[in-house]
Amino acid sequence: MSSAAFVRRLPILLRPNPARTVIRPYMPSKDGYKYAREDRPRSQRIADRVLGLDEQTLKDELDRVLRDFSGRHRNVSSLFLRRFHEVEGIDICECQVSDEQALLIGAHFCHEYSYEAAALFNPSIVAHPDQSDVPDGAMRFVLSLRGVGEGHISSITFRTGLCLADGSITINPPSPRPVVLATEDIFAERGPDAGIRIKCDGSHDLSEIVIFPTTPSQRSGIEDLRLVRFMADDGTATYHGTYTAFSGQAIRQELLSTPDFRHFELRPLQGDATASKGMALFPRPIDGKFAMLGREDNENIWFLTSTDMHDWSGGAKAVDPRWPWEFVQIGNCGSPIEIEEGWLVITHGVGAVRNYCIGACLLDRNNPAKLLARTTQPLLRSDMDEREGYVPNVAYSCGSMLHGRRLILPYALADSFTTFVTIELDQLLAAMD
Repeated sequence: MSSAAFVRRLPILLRPNPARTVIRPYMPSKDGYKYAREDRPRSQRIADRVLGLDEQTLKDELDRVLRDFSGRHRNVSSLFLRRFHEVEGIDICECQVSDEQALLIGAHFCHEYSYEAAALFNPSIVAHPDQSDVPDGAMRFVLSLRGVGEGHISSITFRTGLCLADGSITINPPSPRPVVLATEDIFAERGPDAGIRIKCDGSHDLSEIVIFPTTPSQRSGIEDLRLVRFMADDGTATYHGTYTAFSGQAIRQELLSTPDFRHFELRPLQGDATASKGMALFPRPIDGKFAMLGREDNENIWFLTSTDMHDWSGGAKAVDPRWPWEFVQIGNCGSPIEIEEGWLVITHGVGAVRNYCIGACLLDRNNPAKLLARTTQPLLRSDMDEREGYVPNVAYSCGSMLHGRRLILPYALADSFTTFVTIELDQLLAAMD
């Protein structure tokens, strides 16, 4: 990786781990028209085979399944039972079953999914809501990551860690038992396509939480979460994150909100500025309005304001491509960071051969549509030794944070793995023109 002289690389490498799996709902394909049986569809036939087992065979098979998967997943019996009740009366007929039969039927309508088997990348970072018991001068943080598994389906996963006073960073090892969380549709409250609510009170560690695509708009992935700690005018802090929902045919921007990383709400964003990738929310209102950076024309960085956090239209162009390494497009690498000098924005530029580099710019504090300065050369660009991966020639981030006057920048290489650099803020500003 080529980098500016003042960029300090850290010996941290987060790679995808195929052993990190979750149990997901499974539904067998329906019968082809030549073999369709209205009296006994395929799902019912599977359930009937379980119900036809003698008592000892049923016990032996259930014991085997529970033994195989209880070491990899927490509360696996509850997962199987919940899955049974999901399919009962819909995909299979309601019937009198024993607890053992219900569990084994539920297990046949589940599958194990390795959600970060292919890639673990495009990180974002924010200060953790719990800063108790940290060493002097340190900061606990939350790191979000995009995991990619079978079928190129993206989900959100998390890590926690510490940034120490000397600039070193430690990442806590992830839990060996990640979980997909139960979701609650909020249709009744806000109408169709209103979003979902997620509770994870049963999780023991933030790294256990996997936010997996569940709605039709997300069916093929939740991509590139850009986290920010948002401070309202009344002093209330909430964590928000814009992300790209991909249905398999269309994309749109949606918003994740959480007060504590245990209760989440995911809602779609509305308006003509939300049909493209790369929106990033400012960490506070500006002149009484919510503010956002976007890339609605897929080429330039735009500044947008709204009285409604979930509705975005219009805007003004703030930054356009200037240097060869950003001739194809320029966009943000996460939410702006407020500093005394203005709004610091880490950017990505795309140049020849679709090479993604990371740079930075400074926007006016009172008028963020006004560009004050920008880096003339990339801070980071992929090099010969680290350019290969799932998508070659890409250096990218979805969010950074300040620890004092030091920038903590996690970033991804080749859409495959994640690492870190730190940058002294004063040196970064001095490098801008």
